[in-house]
Amino acid sequence: MTPTNAVFVAIDMSKSTWLVAVHTPSDGRTGQHKVNGGDVAALLSIVDRARNRQARAAISPPAIHCCFEAGYDGFWLARRLRAEQIEPYVVDPASLRVDRRAKRAKTDRIDASGLLRALMSLHHGDFGACRLVPIPTPEEEDAKRTHRERQRLVKERTGHINRIKGLLATQGSYEYQPLKQDRRRRLHELRTGDGRPLPERLLRELSRELDRLELVIEQIGEIEEERDAAITAADRPEGSTEPGAVMGSQLTRLRGVGPETATILVREAFYRSFTNRKALASYAGLTPSPYASGEVRRDQGLDTSGNALLRKAMVELAWVWLRHQPDSALSCWFRERVGAQKGRIRRIAVVALARKLLVSLWRYATTGLVPTGAILKA
Repeated sequence: MTPTNAVFVAIDMSKSTWLVAVHTPSDGRTGQHKVNGGDVAALLSIVDRARNRQARAAISPPAIHCCFEAGYDGFWLARRLRAEQIEPYVVDPASLRVDRRAKRAKTDRIDASGLLRALMSLHHGDFGACRLVPIPTPEEEDAKRTHRERQRLVKERTGHINRIKGLLATQGSYEYQPLKQDRRRRLHELRTGDGRPLPERLLRELSRELDRLELVIEQIGEIEEERDAAITAADRPEGSTEPGAVMGSQLTRLRGVGPETATILVREAFYRSFTNRKALASYAGLTPSPYASGEVRRDQGLDTSGNALLRKAMVELAWVWLRHQPDSALSCWFRERVGAQKGRIRRIAVVALARKLLVSLWRYATTGLVPTGAILKA
């Protein structure tokens, strides 16, 4: 076998320390070095020493391949390594092969060695050794923040509403709606179940909860304005600089697809390149995960290892699609198989509809092919 003229580096990262495993094929040496977390200068110094050691035994300068697991540190290190002429690989941690015994040793040194072996196997053609996470551009990464922040704020808004209603329920008051505009006035008019005014301390606590609720509502409004502005700017003659804005504007022309759903579809999935519809469905976690071993056959449900936000949005959109696009081919397909059945069968079928709808919208956004029977907005 021809010797590989490359240096392989694997980093097991934590907040406090990085354990760097380095392999140079010329002498077969594999070493591990510990540096402070975030100390890129020390990391580059280790890589330079390995590069020089490999270069002395090779005719041409060696290539540097470096990998680390996707996680807390994001993608900034990959961009820094690429700027230093080092090829970065971001590995999905769940794809690494591990010992299947009930109890297995796990240390930083073992993890770094496993990462290094996976990188070397991948370089030699074993593409099943691990799965790589695509490294987004800074613009693509920043474009996701709007809808993700909105998702967190909506969850926070629900928490404040439930807290207010829960406090009032302990006093026998159940009709209060915190989202209405006259929430402050009606709060002071409330009475307990036995006819008393609300206690003073409870009233002050509810008032502070309303302060936090109103702040969250205001921030959600600001985010939605920013989101809608990016989509509407794509329809203007000067266009928009937002990644995927044109694609998002195109999706909102379909009846039943709103700006939030279009934004999630474009910025979570459609900005990426997929080889086929199976790869797209797998990325969303909308593919089945069968279990077949010997005579044992059973269905384990969805493979939920994909993008959870995208999967949730597609299932919600599938229900909306049935209501607003009843004459489309996908809605007819759903009715033919489900009919008037309710409950579990209907919920299972709507997931299959979500998968088909995702593929149809992907084709529409990338090629302009309108889903069969779908109606565009006026």
